[in-house]
Amino acid sequence: MAVASPPAPNPAFHATPVHRVGEQIFDMVADIGDVGLFSALTISWLFRRRPRWSTLIPSFYAIGVSSVPVVAITGTFIGMVLAVQAHSQFAMMGLATRLGSVINISLVKELGPVLAATMLAGRVGSAMSAELGTMRVTEQIDALSALGTNPINYLVVPRFLACFLLIPLLTLMADFMGVIGGAVISTQLLAVDSFAYWQHSREYVGGMDLFAGVFKSFFFGAAIALISCHRGFHSRAGAEGVGRAATEAFVYSFIAILFLDLTIGIAWNAMYRAIWPQSSGLL
Repeated sequence: MAVASPPAPNPAFHATPVHRVGEQIFDMVADIGDVGLFSALTISWLFRRRPRWSTLIPSFYAIGVSSVPVVAITGTFIGMVLAVQAHSQFAMMGLATRLGSVINISLVKELGPVLAATMLAGRVGSAMSAELGTMRVTEQIDALSALGTNPINYLVVPRFLACFLLIPLLTLMADFMGVIGGAVISTQLLAVDSFAYWQHSREYVGGMDLFAGVFKSFFFGAAIALISCHRGFHSRAGAEGVGRAATEAFVYSFIAILFLDLTIGIAWNAMYRAIWPQSSGLL
């Protein structure tokens, strides 16, 4: 029995703007579903087989250790910029000694985790996507499958674990350097009383604030690893395809970071209010 061939496209059909918008929406939904399936497969391999140390250690070094200088420098300058920009406004209201509380609470709750994740997405996410994209284009991933090695378990799981476990440490590094940078500028350059600066910081910034920022960073690291590896695995052929995959990895990771920051902040604030309804603190 002959199989009917699909109908030929109508040459008289011209795509309208509505058709193009619909096509883009369908492609976006398909990409989101594909990332979800890719993420589920990666997480399933975490429990099916322990990754080898020979693949974990290089990933930990490339993602964690090599990112320390850029994260530390970024955190330091963010603390300094916050001090310079906020001092004039606080001094006008006679609240210059409370500058430390604003700088430190902004760092540990929002700017530290988000900027550390952004730097990780720019430095590590693009590199992972480009590396895996090159392996896809040169058929190295297909060769791993032909040799009986699962590419996701061998290539994605170590990178996922490195991002997931090490970004909280990078966040703490960014927080620490930002606090030091803001304190140096405030107390040495802007002549804010050192004792009052640290006293107000201690009264206003609590352990839950620090934990909230670190808690967010776990989700940021997971999103960066999954999106970047997915873009690399589905890279198109040629140098242009690899470059596009690296660019998309950073852009999509940054959007995911901002979206997760919003949703986790709302959920955490609701939980905080439910547990401590009389508290005046907000996340």
